[in-house]
Amino acid sequence: MTSPSQPSHRTALSVNVNKVALLRNTRHLGIPSVTRAAELCLQAGAQGITVHPRPDERHIRGQDVFELAALMKAWPDREYNIEGNPSQNLMDFIRQVLPHQATFVPDSEEQFTSDHGWSFPQDAERLAPLIAECKALGVRVSLFMDPVPEQMAAAKAAGADRVELYTEPYAAAWGTPQQSAEIKRYAAAAQAALDAGLGVNAGHDLNRDNLAAFVREVPGVLEVSIGHALIADALELGYAATVQAYLGCIQSVFAAQANNS
Repeated sequence: MTSPSQPSHRTALSVNVNKVALLRNTRHLGIPSVTRAAELCLQAGAQGITVHPRPDERHIRGQDVFELAALMKAWPDREYNIEGNPSQNLMDFIRQVLPHQATFVPDSEEQFTSDHGWSFPQDAERLAPLIAECKALGVRVSLFMDPVPEQMAAAKAAGADRVELYTEPYAAAWGTPQQSAEIKRYAAAAQAALDAGLGVNAGHDLNRDNLAAFVREVPGVLEVSIGHALIADALELGYAATVQAYLGCIQSVFAAQANNS
């Protein structure tokens, strides 16, 4: 078993550009450009782009999904991740765009932001055929999950390829006495996912302060999806410097691993 402090892979950074779209939508000028933001992040080294097109188009619009898909064709070594509730509008986008990854998230249409994961066995019956459809299309499926080890085998049984651990509780505990207990909870969930044969992604409120510790302590993290904090940082630092700073957080973990080996 790989030690959590000695990961055997490199964690990918996928930039969620929803908040760029949110700012753009406050006017009718088309700025800031979502596709330009994505392009600058990719140029700076981001390994992927994530969008969450909600039915009300409060940020990402349908046109953005397709324009970003066209952009990603020029970056064949990077990944496009479309996330959302497969009972809403997500599957239409998946069928048309064929992204590298579909992340199923159990949010309602009126929900402010994603705030919980799927539950098993309750959600298994309705998710399994949608997961199967995505996989038949050649699209990898990740399920947004709370860090509950007992749920991971059921997620795998439903057909998922990966889980995305919902990290807001970890971020909320950062710098508090609960920090150590929270990171152990995520490490246990990730190990259960790995034991079940799942890949591990993570996202929600990860930032430059808490990212490195998460990647270091939680085994097997293949990808982190970061939007709100990264775009907020980019307002001060610019896209390129911000992406490089987040990549630096990840790379520091692997540099320490190499030095200790």
